Amino acid sequence: MTKRIAITTLGCKINQFESAAMTEALEQDGYSFVPFSETADIYVINSCTVTAKTDAESRRLIRRATRMNPEARVVITGCYAQMAGDELLKLPGVNLILGNSEKKDIVGFIKGLKDEPQAVVSDISQQRTGERTQLESFAEHTRAFLQVQNGCDARCAYCIVPYARGASRSVAPQEALDGMAAFAAKGFQEIVLTGIHLGAYGLDLAPPTDLLSLMQQAEQQGLVRRLRIGSVEPTEVPAEMIAFMAGSRIVCPHLHLPLQAGSDGVLARMNRGYDTALFRSVVQDLVAAMPDVSIGSDVIAGFPGETDREFQETYSFIESLPLAYLHVFPFSQRPGTPAATMAAQVQPRVIKERAEALRILSEKKKAEYAARFVGRELQVLVQKDEGGRKGLSRNYLPVLIEECEGLVNQEVGVLITGTNGGELIGKLAAAR
Repeated sequence: MTKRIAITTLGCKINQFESAAMTEALEQDGYSFVPFSETADIYVINSCTVTAKTDAESRRLIRRATRMNPEARVVITGCYAQMAGDELLKLPGVNLILGNSEKKDIVGFIKGLKDEPQAVVSDISQQRTGERTQLESFAEHTRAFLQVQNGCDARCAYCIVPYARGASRSVAPQEALDGMAAFAAKGFQEIVLTGIHLGAYGLDLAPPTDLLSLMQQAEQQGLVRRLRIGSVEPTEVPAEMIAFMAGSRIVCPHLHLPLQAGSDGVLARMNRGYDTALFRSVVQDLVAAMPDVSIGSDVIAGFPGETDREFQETYSFIESLPLAYLHVFPFSQRPGTPAATMAAQVQPRVIKERAEALRILSEKKKAEYAARFVGRELQVLVQKDEGGRKGLSRNYLPVLIEECEGLVNQEVGVLITGTNGGELIGKLAAAR
């Protein structure tokens, strides 16, 4: 069997991360990779099932792969595979369906590919333990991603993820700490903790623990130079965590807080479990403790029943907050979720218009936040050449560094001299 393989990924950052981990494992086993648009012997589609549109996109990619090479083997994994393995197995050209739990063992499954199509999808709802997934080649060899949590116990009205990813389950603290230490020993300067519902980390363990405790242990043990936390729900940011982050030597002043809507009526229909007053309070507490903190957020445009007044409430609420950026998602029906059958579905044209307005607001927020740092010095992790030397500040701002050579994977002081939208421009502080 030849070993040309192509992988494509749909959906969330966790899927992107897991695709990179699969790629790394397959490369280590001798497989060579080609772009998904080229002829390969094996095509792997790491699918998403957040909406009916993403399901359709996975089916389109299957057809594309079989057109590129009718003799190729096609492997489907990810959340669509987890939810609809039998349905996918009936599609022409599909050879192997792997559930979310099985994707970590993709090398063995590909080696054992049979002529007859097969599906290997375990019941993820029965899984109760977390497994550490780590990746060494992600993000330019300077930042390592460590997945310490998987699954979700929430039941947001628009989301199918708890059914595709299973219950919340955490990696044991010592195993997570060992993962951080291993990355640091290999020279990584920043570790990003990731999870599907990261703020629920540790609640399922015996004895229970939490994300704050894991962060504190990493600091006490001096495991890493920079530690970054992924997305955390606004209900999962206690005062103790904020105080710790503000005084930490290693935790980056950056937090992603999903909002989803700035209207209390919409939040209630979404079953989000908080209101705008709580969200504003958390943001205010973060900024009071860390004035330069970067706070990003998610927002859904056009959730069922969203009136013009409710959208304006969302827009005005976001406009009033000191956010650094937004991820904007136009609402799309996902069969199997309560939101898919709710009354008063918003017209696609209106959803598109509202999403565009929020994206414009996000660009304005991003530029305003970046401009605050002109004339100041930031600590920047130098990453790579890309029309100049680029790096990332602790507060999650991309920085183009002038006249910076030979410093990849080092954290350096950079004097910010200007901006280009949400990107900063600067020079080494020593060169002032």
